[in-house]
Amino acid sequence: MTVHEAQIGRYYEEFAVGDVFQHPFGRTIGETDNTWFTLLTLNTNQNHFNADFAGRSPTGKVIVNSGLTVALVLGLSVIDISQTALLNLGWTDIKLTHPVFVGDTLYAESLITDMRESGSRPYAGIITARTRGLNQDGDEVVSWVRTVMVYKRDAPNDKNYFPTAKTGPLTA
Repeated sequence: MTVHEAQIGRYYEEFAVGDVFQHPFGRTIGETDNTWFTLLTLNTNQNHFNADFAGRSPTGKVIVNSGLTVALVLGLSVIDISQTALLNLGWTDIKLTHPVFVGDTLYAESLITDMRESGSRPYAGIITARTRGLNQDGDEVVSWVRTVMVYKRDAPNDKNYFPTAKTGPLTA
């Protein structure tokens, strides 16, 4: 097993089954994050935005929208797993294993469980990873298995995308 230090994006050739990626960022969830996400997704469950109502629930306080938890942990994993992705191919076995509350800080790590070259796109490969989100106390709050198609190092598709300035190069 190899533990990889932080870098931005990885190509298919840089993955190996058994590798663990401890994604470099953590993200603290604020009340506004939870309220906006809840309103944006039209989730009307009052446990996500009504402190009085949620105070009577078993948790005794507002619980973070589980969709936000999944989206945030997914986002934390992008820098290592899918920065060079063409397509997400699927998620399975999503488990929400511990409640998340406003003020919690989430972290993510991923284990590469499978990989193969793409049969239809010679410039890409397919990796499968088990990702989990941890809170600041080390509690696993969410996990899933994700399959994603990523570019190979020599793929032309993700190169030279920065535009050339019409006014010429930037100079001192």
